[in-house]
Amino acid sequence: MNWETKIFQNHSNSSFEKLSLEIFRFQAKNNHIYKTYLRCLGISPNEVKEINQIPYLPIEFFKQENVVCEPSNIGAVFTSSGTGGIQSKHIVHDIGIYEKSFASGFEYFYGNIKDYTVLALLPSYIERSGSSLIYMCEKLIKHSGKKESGFYLNDHKELNNLLLELELQNRKTLLIGVSFALLDFVEKYPVGLKNTIVMETGGMKGRRQEMVREELHRVLSKHFNLSKIHSEYGMTELLSQAYSKGGGVFECPPWMRVSCRDTNDPLSINKKSGGINIIDLANVYSCSFIASQDLGEIHENNAFEVLGRFDSSDIRGCNLMVL
Repeated sequence: MNWETKIFQNHSNSSFEKLSLEIFRFQAKNNHIYKTYLRCLGISPNEVKEINQIPYLPIEFFKQENVVCEPSNIGAVFTSSGTGGIQSKHIVHDIGIYEKSFASGFEYFYGNIKDYTVLALLPSYIERSGSSLIYMCEKLIKHSGKKESGFYLNDHKELNNLLLELELQNRKTLLIGVSFALLDFVEKYPVGLKNTIVMETGGMKGRRQEMVREELHRVLSKHFNLSKIHSEYGMTELLSQAYSKGGGVFECPPWMRVSCRDTNDPLSINKKSGGINIIDLANVYSCSFIASQDLGEIHENNAFEVLGRFDSSDIRGCNLMVL
């Protein structure tokens, strides 16, 4: 079945629900972990007729089990940093679906990647293997086609000089970085930007004291002389990303939806705020219905805000900011 063609469309509510139910039945049949979870809940897949009836798999299963549909060809294995404990592992059956997801998602919100010079400041990620964020940035850098695009680890002076040069040339630039690295850079080289999008991916990775997002953005905005700091919301367990163009309010691509559950009732749905549940249709070969450890609030038009995390959740570089 050509899932890729079905998934990456500008879905209406009805087409999203129809495909969600189709993928649910596929995963309920072919994903051993999800099938077992449904059985433990006493839920028969045949009885699930609406999207609101689909149970969400707790994200902790990615730390304990191989959450993958059978038979699985392993295209890649992504792992979390495991900063606060056990690593999550995401077995990716078809790496082409991930590539299609992040490329289409970026274009949906920001336009053609070829219009940008992509500068990545991700030292904590580049220092280890298995990062889905590094994989995404490597491809965006390559697809930008700009000779200046690349990873900049600790050579802050070179990065500063390049940013100044690109600004003088009025070139559209994306500076994407983990929070602590952006802070380390801009505190040493404050630089006024006009043509550059600064995008944080969250996470201090134990390198600096955690900050609430509002304070992080205030400091970055001041030193970069920008009115808005953009954010990327993604995690090892997902193959899609949500983006915020300022203010910490994220929007999803058409193949991704977010809702909230009661923090005391994991099976509740459609709450204004609470634990964040995610439908990521691109996760077709693992599990598309994930109950995350994030706490959030739902806004209009499928937008959401991340307010913090459950106390038991480890701090990871996937935009989990501490309350």
